[in-house]
Amino acid sequence: MQPAPPAPIAPKDIRPGRHWYGTAAAVALVLTVLGVVLGMNAVSGVADAVDDGDQFANGETVTVRLGPDSDKSVWISDPGPGFHSTCVITGPGDPKVTAPGIDVFLTYGQTWNPRYAIEVTRTGDYALTCQAPEPARYAVGESGGFLSLAGRLMVAVLLTGLGLVACVVIVVVTALRRRGHRERLLAERHAAAAAGQPAHPAPASGGR
Repeated sequence: MQPAPPAPIAPKDIRPGRHWYGTAAAVALVLTVLGVVLGMNAVSGVADAVDDGDQFANGETVTVRLGPDSDKSVWISDPGPGFHSTCVITGPGDPKVTAPGIDVFLTYGQTWNPRYAIEVTRTGDYALTCQAPEPARYAVGESGGFLSLAGRLMVAVLLTGLGLVACVVIVVVTALRRRGHRERLLAERHAAAAAGQPAHPAPASGGR
């Protein structure tokens, strides 16, 4: 007499659980949304990096409202090679201008480069004056330009890509492990059926 076929394996009995597929989707969604938000913030932050509507020339003094977290720079339009200028800032505390990073910004045919980074320790109004032996146009703006934007966008793209890769890896690993576990369970049940024993014998009942 042929042994009875083993009972089918319920999906809930296979490990790891199918909830890992949901975890993979959640990881991809969170990292993708984070990447998109970072990218949008980077684009919006650089859109008005240079306030070219409030330019000033050599010897002119402008008043700017700054704080310790302002992260502002003095930008100069088309300085050209070998251009030299100095800027002085006065106001509350001990404000100073320092060497900026390399960057660039374009507005209506003008090329802007950061000339000085502004550092202040107190919130207040500051007077800024710049001088150069040649005519120049200056403007105060955010410290980040197009190069900074490229770096931030790269981080955003990497986050999104990381989310997709993590999702694929979790799905593939979960599927492979579930298939392996299912095959082991089937082998155990076939062996138990061939021996005429239940695949999962019930525990012996204790005496009274």
